[in-house]
Amino acid sequence: MYARIKLRDTVRVPPSKLGEDIEKVINSLLWEQFEGRLDREYGMIIGIESIEEIGEGRIIEGDGGVYFDVVFNAICFRPLHQEVVEGEVIEIVEFGAFVSIGPFDALLHMSQVTDDYMVFDEKNKRLVGRETKKVLQEGDKVRARIVSLSLKEREPEKSKIGLTMRQPWLGALKWIEEEIEKLMKESGV
Repeated sequence: MYARIKLRDTVRVPPSKLGEDIEKVINSLLWEQFEGRLDREYGMIIGIESIEEIGEGRIIEGDGGVYFDVVFNAICFRPLHQEVVEGEVIEIVEFGAFVSIGPFDALLHMSQVTDDYMVFDEKNKRLVGRETKKVLQEGDKVRARIVSLSLKEREPEKSKIGLTMRQPWLGALKWIEEEIEKLMKESGV
C-alpha cells in the first residue's frame, strides 16, 4: 500500500554545499539518504515529496559541516500481509511467475495461480491451465493477495513476497473481465 508519511531527521550539509540554496541542497541530500531505504515500520521509501520545516543549523566542533533538523513528507510503499494488490507479470519461470508490485517483485507459485493444474510452456514462456486453458504470460496485469511476507531492512533485494490468486475475483485482470461479462449475460444485464 502506498502512503504519505511525515518524517524527522537530521541532515549534514557538507562545507562545499554551504553557499548554495540550502533547501535544494537538503532536498537532494534527503533523496540520497532515503530513496530506496527499507524500514519495517514504513516500508520502502519511494521518494521525498516536500520539506515542511528546516531548523537552525548546528555546527559541531571539528566538523566543517552544518547539521539541520528537518521535517519532510515522503511517499512509501508498504506491502501488508493479506493485502490485495495489482501488478504486472514480469517473468514466467518453470515454478511460477514473478509479479512487479510497487518497488518489489513478488513470487506467484504455479500452485497459487488457479485451482486448475498449470503447465509451464517453455517455448512460449507462459503458464497454461490443463483444463481451463487459461494462459498467464509476461505483461499480464493481475490481482493477487499477499500470503507471505519477509522484508529484509539490511538487504532489501533479498526481501520475499508470496502471492496467491486462488480466491474469487483474483487472477489475471483479463480473466476477471471475462467472468464479469459471463455473469452479466447470465443475469440478462
